[in-house]
Amino acid sequence: MAVNLTELSLPQLEGLKTQLEQETEFLTSSIGQLKVVQTKYVEAKDSLSVLNKNNAGKELLVPLTSSMYVPGTLNDVEHVLVDVGTGYYVEKNVNDTKEFFKRKIDFLTKQMEKIQPALQEKHGMKQAVIEVMNIKIQQLQSQQASQSGTTKA
Repeated sequence: MAVNLTELSLPQLEGLKTQLEQETEFLTSSIGQLKVVQTKYVEAKDSLSVLNKNNAGKELLVPLTSSMYVPGTLNDVEHVLVDVGTGYYVEKNVNDTKEFFKRKIDFLTKQMEKIQPALQEKHGMKQAVIEVMNIKIQQLQSQQASQSGTTKA
């Protein structure tokens, strides 16, 4: 439903501007979160390059938490455990895992591409509301100036 912005009062325009700012902020945050997840998938996919026959049997540090590592030995360079969501892990070979990460990265890219036009549209709407608000404020100021000029005369 289209609304003529010039018919709205200043308080209504202010409310609409606030709503559009919140929606813009939400969409920007969503894109940021998708980029973070995408980066993690890219890093995970890149880390699979370490898994080759030359590195079998080498010592490494295994992360238990984000700040705690324990020493370990790389035994199986053919298979990895992949977190597929909601706490489920699946054993996959390295090539299948790379494909899995590629699909996830592509999916996230498509989601960001879907959100971007909505974000631009909301930003454009916000700019239009601000322009109408400025015009209305200027009209009010000129009316007040002309009224104060007629009272003095």
